[in-house]
Amino acid sequence: MASFVEETTFEKEDFTLESLERGDYEVCTFVNCNFANSDLTNIRFVDCEFQDCNLSATKLGGTGLQDVRFINCKMLGIQFDECSDFLFQVSFDNCLLNHSSFFSNKLVKTSFLQCKLQEVDFTDCNLTSADFDDCDITGATFTNCTLAKADFRTAINLSIDPEKNRMKGAQFSQQNVVGLLNKYQIKVG
Repeated sequence: MASFVEETTFEKEDFTLESLERGDYEVCTFVNCNFANSDLTNIRFVDCEFQDCNLSATKLGGTGLQDVRFINCKMLGIQFDECSDFLFQVSFDNCLLNHSSFFSNKLVKTSFLQCKLQEVDFTDCNLTSADFDDCDITGATFTNCTLAKADFRTAINLSIDPEKNRMKGAQFSQQNVVGLLNKYQIKVG
């Protein structure tokens, strides 16, 4: 039988030694916890917050992330595309997300604030009104994405092909607009 945990704070827990119990977690906070290489398959998190946690290479098959906030977390190589689509809503503040995948996720209005998103796969994502404030998106893949009204004005190392994405109303700074021309191998002085 799956457990139901509500309004609980987990602090300095090492879930690599003993797995987080399967169940539903609502309005819970995880502070300085280690989930590296853990299996969070089919666990549901609703209105939860992860602060200063290591979630690198965590398995998320069927995991529910419903209004979940990640703050100062290390999250290398996570397959968010394996999460449950039902009410999927996440936000990231100062997180390390390199080599993760959001393939085909619906990320409407998602906030990525001061994150490292190097080599992240956003293929087929709906990123309408997403905010990439002060993010490093070196080598990130944006193919067949909806980027309408997405804000890239303060993002760095941008490389997006406008011919392979829907971009009406997307916002760019003069400095990073050059990243829309990379495929043409031209130099802007």
